Amino acid sequence: METKQTVEKKKHDALSNNTLKHDALTDDNHKALWSGRFKEGPDANAVDFETSIYVDERMALDDIKGSIAHASMLGEQGIITRKESDSIVKGLHSIEKDLLSGSLAIDYSAEDIHSFIEAELTDRIGEAGKKLHTGRSRNDQIALDERLYLLRVIPSVQNDILTLIETLCSIASEHRSSLLTGYTHMQHAQPGTLAQHLLAWCAMLRRDWLRIEDSLSRIKDSPLGCGALQTSTLPLKRETVAKQLGFTGITENSLDSVSDRDYCIEFTSDFAILQSHLSRMCEEVVLWSTTEFGFIDLSEKWSTGSSIMPQKKNPDFAELIRGRTGKVYGDLINLLTMVKGLPLAYDRDLQEDKAPLFEALDTVQANLKVFESMIKTARWNKERMAFSCEGGFANATDIAEYLVRKGLPFRTAHGVAAKAVRKALDAGLTKLEDLCVEEFQQCSELIDEDIYDLITPKACMENRNIQGGPAPSATLVQIRFFTKFCTKNKIVNE
Repeated sequence: METKQTVEKKKHDALSNNTLKHDALTDDNHKALWSGRFKEGPDANAVDFETSIYVDERMALDDIKGSIAHASMLGEQGIITRKESDSIVKGLHSIEKDLLSGSLAIDYSAEDIHSFIEAELTDRIGEAGKKLHTGRSRNDQIALDERLYLLRVIPSVQNDILTLIETLCSIASEHRSSLLTGYTHMQHAQPGTLAQHLLAWCAMLRRDWLRIEDSLSRIKDSPLGCGALQTSTLPLKRETVAKQLGFTGITENSLDSVSDRDYCIEFTSDFAILQSHLSRMCEEVVLWSTTEFGFIDLSEKWSTGSSIMPQKKNPDFAELIRGRTGKVYGDLINLLTMVKGLPLAYDRDLQEDKAPLFEALDTVQANLKVFESMIKTARWNKERMAFSCEGGFANATDIAEYLVRKGLPFRTAHGVAAKAVRKALDAGLTKLEDLCVEEFQQCSELIDEDIYDLITPKACMENRNIQGGPAPSATLVQIRFFTKFCTKNKIVNE
């Protein structure tokens, strides 16, 4: 992800280079395609204000891929000659090769990545390069490039999600019997395991993966051939281009195709939900790393110190991930606000779609990688976690269910357990198991000596062996489920 400083430097370099600026404004091969209607060229500051190349340069390879398919179709349809088509394709391949090798630098005085590639192509092959844009508008070109880019990069985000799930499953496998209290309202609720808690994180992440996968299904139709808004009078073959590019079909309505940014909003929404999950997980890591909890000891590689307090070991990376949630939420609001009230078809407002989309994508992907490394290298204090299950009367529900098994209605059993809690509190006790059997029987005659074997934290945890529960047998099923999901969907050697 490029920093703002890097982008600003590119702007400065482009604006301060008078030769490049003059070329961009006056040379025929580098002029904006729309410039013929105007007597005067645009002001240099106007060019800088409207340019998007600092953002859309990352779609260079996707733009070339789409242009190759488009040029091939133009030749097949006889709209341009085969010789011209072949020359264009060869020229585009050479640009792609030089970009990948680093021998070709992007000219940041160009209006956008599309203009840069077309100008570079024309410089290389001559007049034939000017025919590439035949039957195409930047409107459908941009819509195509964005889809191609997302189809190319989103799987790597999904892979990072799966890697994190795998790491969490690996840790959970080692802690299927490691006691950890569960909380509601941040109060002790019921005894559980670390495995159960980490697998809850896996469930959240699996939904994130599925949401993104579902969003991918809605960008698998090609918009190329829709033109500015009303297609073309030329005999374009949209289906041919779509097939060559790996799309499943073509978009149905040209007006909608060039003005649709649902996919930008949808993916950013997916990223916002994913980021909210990472933030919640980081909140727990921060809490658990405190002296008061002491459940987790983060690696020194993923911690920082204090500039004034020598003893400090701070969970800064978890805090930074949590702190960047607002950035992703802001990107989503940015996109939603951008499209609110826009009339069909294309409006220049839509140029502003890429920055928030790309920022959200970059942010969550970086956060996924950092969180996975941070949690993978952490150590867990099983004694402190087990101690968290002591006190707080977290076994009160188990007493109620003990009575249910003896035939007492749950509402009545609930009242008996609550009465036992009150009795313990009045006696200054912190644990229900510290009540003697006679005190239990004052609450209900159905309670017997066997109650003590059923209300230890370990027994409370192990007896919750229903599917999805915290018992080792139940978490093993969950681990196998999530591991199978990752194995099925992980892209190897992407």
